[in-house]
Order: sequence, then C-alpha cells, then structure tokens
Amino acid sequence: MMRSAWGALKAAFRRMRHDGAAISPIMAIMLLPLSGAIAIAVEQGQWYYFLRSMQNAADAAAISAAINNTTGGYKAEAAATAAKFGYVNGTNHASVQTAVVTCPAGAPTGSTCYQASLSTVVPISLSALVGFKGNATYGSGYGQTIPVAAIAATSSAVGHSYCVWSLSTATTSFRSNGGPKPDLNGCSIMSNGDSTCTGHNLGATYGDAHGTNSGCGVTQTSGVPIPADPYSGLASKIPPNTCSSYPQETKSGGKWTVASSNQLSGSYAWTGNKQLCGDQQLTGNVTLTGSSTTIVIENGMLDTNGYTISTASGATATIIFSGTGGSYSHYPADNGGAGTLSIQAPTSGTWSGIAMYQDPSLTSGVDFTYAGNAPTWNLTGVVYLPKANLTFSGAVNKNANGSSCFALIAYTILVNGTANIFANNTGCSAAGATLPTSTSTTTTRLVA
Repeated sequence: MMRSAWGALKAAFRRMRHDGAAISPIMAIMLLPLSGAIAIAVEQGQWYYFLRSMQNAADAAAISAAINNTTGGYKAEAAATAAKFGYVNGTNHASVQTAVVTCPAGAPTGSTCYQASLSTVVPISLSALVGFKGNATYGSGYGQTIPVAAIAATSSAVGHSYCVWSLSTATTSFRSNGGPKPDLNGCSIMSNGDSTCTGHNLGATYGDAHGTNSGCGVTQTSGVPIPADPYSGLASKIPPNTCSSYPQETKSGGKWTVASSNQLSGSYAWTGNKQLCGDQQLTGNVTLTGSSTTIVIENGMLDTNGYTISTASGATATIIFSGTGGSYSHYPADNGGAGTLSIQAPTSGTWSGIAMYQDPSLTSGVDFTYAGNAPTWNLTGVVYLPKANLTFSGAVNKNANGSSCFALIAYTILVNGTANIFANNTGCSAAGATLPTSTSTTTTRLVA
C-alpha cells in the first residue's frame, strides 16, 4: 500500500513534467502532508516489524526462564533465548532484563512468575521530516525506544488419589445436580472429561478434571493429566466362561422369581473362583465364609431381593460381572425391597482391594442407578464399572469387618440427592486397594 502511494505521487510528478506544468506553491504545500504521512507510515511499518520480532523473543525468554527456574539460572536461560532472536543485552542498542515478579490475575494459584523485558532503539529518519524526534538518540541523530515484555508462570501440582473417577473423555462425564446434601468429604474426584457441579461443590477435598472443572470440589483444577488405570488389566484374570445357559428373572404376580438353581440363601464356604450363570437372586440372607473368593456372575445381575449378602469376619470376596453382553444385565440390584451388599474385598492376591468389577468388554446392560437402598452398599474396596453410566444417589458405608476404603470408577457419574461416601477414606492401604492417582506435574505458560 505504501509503495502504491509513492507510485501515485511519482506518476503525478511525471505527468506534470510531461505536460510542461510547474508545481505551484499551493500544490507544494498540499503535497507536504501527503509526503509526511507516507514517511511516517513507511517508518512505523519498520517499527512494527521490530515490535513483533521482539515480542516473540520476550515470550520465548519468559518461558525459558520459568522452565529453567534455578536460583540465578533463569536469567542466563532467558538471555540465551533472547540472543537466538538477535537481542543481546548492551549490544546494538538492545536491553534484555529478567526478574521474578508478582503474578498477574489469571495465573494458577501458587505460581511463580518470570518477566522478560526487552527494548531496542531504532533510528528516526523519514519521520523527522515532519518534526517527529522520538524519545532517544541513535548515534548523532534521533531514535525511538521500542519496549516489550512477557510474563510466564510455572506451577506445580501434587498428585492426588481419587475415590471417585469418571472415565469418559467425550462428555461432561462427572456431574452433580444441585442441593447441599451430596457430601464426598474425605474423598477426591477426577473426571477424564469435563466436570460440572451445580448448587454445591460436594465437599470433596480436590476436584480435578482433564477437561474443565466447573464447581466440583473444595479445590478445583482443570487440565489435569489423565491417571493410569490400575484396574483394566484385571480383565485378563477373569476365569473362562463355561456356562451353557443363563436363567433370567421373570415377574409373576408382582414378584420377581428365577429358577431354583439360581436362588441363594444361607452360608457358603466358597474359595477361589466360583462361577454362577445368569441372574442370581437371594431368597434369604447369604454369608460368605471363604477367603479371597472370586464370584463370577456370567450374563446376570445380583438381586439381593430385600436380603443381605455379606462376608463373615475374616472372609473376603470379589463380585465380578462378566459375559457376552446382549440383553443381559450386569450389576447389583434389588427387586424385592431394601437389601444390603456388605462385602470386604481381598487384601492380597490378584483381586486385592477389588470389591466389585464389571468386565470392560461389556458395553450393554451395564448402566444403573445406585439409590442407597436397592441394595445398600456397605463396602470396603474398589467398585469398577468402566462402561457404566451410573447415577449415584445414596450413601456408602464401610463393611463391618473391613477398613474405611471405598473407590468408585465408572464411565460417567451423576451425583444426586443424598449421595455420600463415608469421611476419612484413609484405610485403603490396609484394605489392599490401590487407588487411581494422578502424577505430580509442573506446568509453564504465558500469563501476560
């Protein structure tokens, strides 16, 4: 555009010479503002080039200082980075300064901020024709100082252990819908996607999200790296399915029933792997007395039917839902009243710390609502539901014979109503459970 203006001006002069015309004093006066405007535009275009180059250098220098933040060392790192852009302190009218400064608004809490300040003096030539003399000297003439600055923040985040974790990355995988009653005191929550809590922060110590956290947890953090899944590999440990049929519950006369072969009542001294085919229905209280029992329910639900299934003192069990998918249900239910699931997970071995496990290969018949009394959960250990969309509306208490340890992992989790996990969820080491844990991270980013 500037070259076009000069071209137009030159063309006008050529036409006047060709026509034998003379430039009148009035025409000369009229040309002065145009010439001055063009001179300033050309010179300031050059200054803008310097400004952009310097800003890139300042941004890179500030980030370098924040990353290499040893005492005193950050200044050398920033200077070396600026030099790569051609700016060396004290050389060719350039100044490069770096300092630790107060973090501006928007920087992560607890950050340390590093400011890189660069300036240089450029000569004034054309602009001087219209009286602009700048704010500095350049040799024996006029000069203009061009300053830029950038601030980078570095912050560290300590890894957290989670007792509630939603695995979906494609959606707001953790949600809570209003009200002051949900209470996850003593627990921290993680979402592999976004997390949104309306009306109440749930009281969780930390609310972390790989996406955006909106209102979940006392301390809320977004952009947290996704933890490693310590449970998915256990799928390979599920015993092979040897079932030939899968009896299912049917409703008759307002009651749910199932074949007598699938009714459970009394005491069972199962040890090792116990495979059950189809829906299992309690017709009386059930006590498990075996040690480290793995109960695999193939293509069926566990219907407590108003009764209690529990591990005796000294006994432990893992309940696994597996199968081939299809129209089957693969979760605990209660079709007969207020039953109770009271399980202490094994404290050692393959299924150490796992109270309930849904086979990750199942993608249907896995969604359900935990309302707190259908059945009530009194659990010590991890509940792993990797493909389930779970609505969580009840309270979880520890098993009578177990430690205070509970972790809930599901594909998506909606927390409602009186949802509550017992406070001081600190007994997982004694329970043999490994909780999902985020890694400690250090992040650096420009904040100004």
